[in-house]
Order: sequence, then structure tokens, then C-alpha cells
Amino acid sequence: MFRGAFVSRHPDEVVAEARWLAGQGVKEVFLVSENSTSYGKDLGDLGALEKLLPRLSAVDGLDWVRVSYLQPAEIRPGLLEAMLATEKVVPWFDISFQHASGPLLRRMRRFGDGDSFLELIARVRALAPEAGVRSNVIVGFPGETEEDVAELESFLTAARLDVVGVFGYSDEDGTEGLGMPGKVDEDEIAARVARLQDLAELLTAQRAEERIGTVADVLIEGVEDGMPFGRTAFQGPEIDGQTSVESVPDLVPGQIVAAEIVASAGVDLQAVAR
Repeated sequence: MFRGAFVSRHPDEVVAEARWLAGQGVKEVFLVSENSTSYGKDLGDLGALEKLLPRLSAVDGLDWVRVSYLQPAEIRPGLLEAMLATEKVVPWFDISFQHASGPLLRRMRRFGDGDSFLELIARVRALAPEAGVRSNVIVGFPGETEEDVAELESFLTAARLDVVGVFGYSDEDGTEGLGMPGKVDEDEIAARVARLQDLAELLTAQRAEERIGTVADVLIEGVEDGMPFGRTAFQGPEIDGQTSVESVPDLVPGQIVAAEIVASAGVDLQAVAR
């Protein structure tokens, strides 16, 4: 109601743009949408994304294909398998959980709950233990109780996500939430945001620390103070931290190098090229 109907670009158009980008030296394409798991519905093809990924993987010059904004209730087994089995598609899952309280999610016109979300994360990690999983959550939605917040905290603790964005609810014209009863006081929303942010910061730092000793491919994006830096396959651009890489000889932007992760600072990683 707020955003209007989804509109999918034709797959041929997406592939053509990817080929053009690869011709300009781009190494990674990032599929961005309001809801990638709905891609193709308006074209009459619920499996459009699964079919698109192999076509993008076949584009010469591209090294990585990344998919953003997945709705958990719409992550079909076929899509999950396609994302993890298609060459060049990185094991990175940007899943829009939003909350973990089932009743509150229903008020948001969303599906699922903490248990089903944990099952989904477990399926991802069973197939790809190194996968990155990130999400955003919102607190203070009308009707949210202290029990709902506690349930969200329990979910985040169990999920051990790589990155968590925490946002507070605010009224927006044209949305159903604007007229809902049970509004949460603004000061209480701010307190809940701070509380969840503190927890998320602790949990994501622990998750990064767990990766020490593992080896990951790093796409070099630049050099700062003589130190090359970039992102692993499980780090999204601009939002998931970065990885600095000690190397001899020096690496240059656009290279992908295997590196052992040796330290972490928050969600940022330090690695040594192998």
C-alpha cells in the first residue's frame, strides 16, 4: 500500500547490464531490490531468480554475484540451493527478519517467527558453514511488549548473525501502522534501540572472532596507509565491515586473494594473504 506493486526488470536486461559492467572492469554485481525473493512474480515466473543466477555466473569477467534483501518466508528450497550451488554466487544471505515475535510480525503483515528463522539459518549453515547471514530488526512497532523485545533478544543470541541493523519504529504517512493502537513511547523506543544495538554489537563481534583461523577469498577494493583492504565473500559492500590484508607483493584493487583471518575488531577483520 505504501510502496506500490513490485515491478521486475526483464532478466535479459539484467544480464545485459552485467555484461556491460564486466566490460568496464567490474568484478562483482550486487542484485538490489525491495524484495529479491519476489523477483519474477509479475512476469509470471516464480523461479525467475533461480534461472537468472546461472546466467549472471556465465558472464565473462565477473567473479562474484551477490543477492540482497530476501524475505525469509519466500526463501524456497530451490532458491537456497541455487544460491549455494551456482558458481560465483557468494554465500551471503541478507534476510529481512525484522523481528522474532510471531504475533508482532503478524501485525507487521509479515510471516514467520524466531523458531522458523533459526531453522532457516541452520539450513543455510548446514550447506555452507562459512556463509554470512545479516539482517535488520525494528523495535517499537505499535503493540510491541517487553516480552516481544525479550524474544527478539533471545533470537539474536541464538542466531549469531554476522551483521545486525537495529532501527526504531516511526510513523509514516500512508502506512497501516500510523493508525494502529498500542503506540510505544518515543523515549521507550530509543531505549529499546540502544539496548538491542548493544547486544548486536557484542554478538557480531563474537561472530567475527569465531572466523579467526579460517581462510577466505578477499576482493581487494583499495589501499589505506599501505595496507590493502577489501571484503570477503561473506561481507556485503559498505554495510558489513571490511577486511585488511597483509600481503607481499602488494595487492591492487580488483584482485581476489585467499587470506587467513588472524584477528578481528568489531565486525572488521585482519588477514594475511596465503
